[in-house]
Amino acid sequence: MTTPPDLTPELGDPTRQSRRIWAVVSVVGVLVLAFLVVLGSRFGSDPSLVKSPLIGQPVPDLTLPLLEGEGAISLREKRGTILVINFWASWCTACREEHPDLMATAAAYADRGVEFIGIVYQDDPKAAIAFLDELGRGYPSVLDPDARAAIEFGVFGVPETFFVDADGTIAGKITGQSNAFILASTIDTMLAGGRPGSQTVGTVQSSPDS
Repeated sequence: MTTPPDLTPELGDPTRQSRRIWAVVSVVGVLVLAFLVVLGSRFGSDPSLVKSPLIGQPVPDLTLPLLEGEGAISLREKRGTILVINFWASWCTACREEHPDLMATAAAYADRGVEFIGIVYQDDPKAAIAFLDELGRGYPSVLDPDARAAIEFGVFGVPETFFVDADGTIAGKITGQSNAFILASTIDTMLAGGRPGSQTVGTVQSSPDS
């Protein structure tokens, strides 16, 4: 009777061991390459950029009373102009720091079809007026009775700044303290027909104690 050949791999065979090692190395190499491709696709992107569900949506149909004087401002009736809507409060540290840049940018773009509006967020009107007395006025501010505007815009803290295009569509948002460069570059993008999207540049305060 003929004995069948032994098909069991010889553990001491260096050729077989080499093949196994190269097979493992190949699998590991593929996994590493896949990881680097995913990492590379994210490298260079700004992690501060976030998507807001309001981008591309119509500006809320709100008519809000002026902080100072008689009258009110209707956001929907501002179609035809680019709106920069800044939520602020007198107790907000970042609001105090960004206010000069907001006023300067509002003045710089006043003759280019751009209007700024401040919306007072959870603040006493007298305290808000004292804030403006101290730091200056560059554009009108409105009150937010029953926090309707904050709810419609999804604001949970200040400062937050929204950009509305001439068609009445929300095209951009800044969460946190803005500055003249960010404001100007965002407005320039809109004037050129672009949609700047959302950007987080800092934290927001939800209350005087936060």
